[in-house]
Amino acid sequence: MTMRNQFGYALCLGLGLVLIAGRAPAAPQARTAADRPGQSPLREARQAVLVITDGWDSVAGTLQRFERADAAGSWKTVGSRVAAVVGKSGLAWGRGLRADPTSGPVKKEGDGKAPAGVFRLADVFGQSAERPARLAMPYRFLGDNVECVDDGRSTHYNELVTRQQVKAVDWTTSEKMWAEPLYKWGVVVQHNAGRPERSGGSCIFLHIWRGPASGTAGCTAMAEPDLLALITWLDAGKSPTLVQLPRREYERLKRAWRLPG
Repeated sequence: MTMRNQFGYALCLGLGLVLIAGRAPAAPQARTAADRPGQSPLREARQAVLVITDGWDSVAGTLQRFERADAAGSWKTVGSRVAAVVGKSGLAWGRGLRADPTSGPVKKEGDGKAPAGVFRLADVFGQSAERPARLAMPYRFLGDNVECVDDGRSTHYNELVTRQQVKAVDWTTSEKMWAEPLYKWGVVVQHNAGRPERSGGSCIFLHIWRGPASGTAGCTAMAEPDLLALITWLDAGKSPTLVQLPRREYERLKRAWRLPG
């Protein structure tokens, strides 16, 4: 999520931004192969972004990129570890490729927590009509008044939409993506995707931070140069994935989930 801007837009009040087809009442996500015992949630990934914080309530963390040649290969670090911040209230288990909510809080809309777990990374977005150089990801230009709907009553909950493309504007709150400087560049985190849980959180991204001491409303943020380095490294053909955990949970799950680092 992101910090509230001076115009009072509540940014990133939830998780996982995706173009979600077919709205239905809240329902549990179907189990995927990544949820099966013995299966690593990263088994298809050749790129991984690892974010670690000191605890569930910590705002500050570190971000390290990893890459491997194939699914059977060993993870290798890419670039330097950089500073990042998560939600102003820390982390909570989200809805993605894998979570383990046997301990710790569970993510809810508006709780100021970023999602913990494993998540696919989807589109890169930006406020420039020109794609970043060397970009190997789908790119979404925000210039046509793109909004992210965070109103759980809307049929477009957790979607990036414009008012021109929908039959009816059935939401009362949204993030005005084109107007927020922190969304100059960003990456969609696929959290609470598919058939979203209405209270599970919406509009989760990687984006620019306000500073190393400023938590977000639920996203993960970093300095603009670090974000641009990440964006131009991501490759859709390598199934890039975000792993985001408090340190204790990371150490507990590292072997079972076959995590990098």
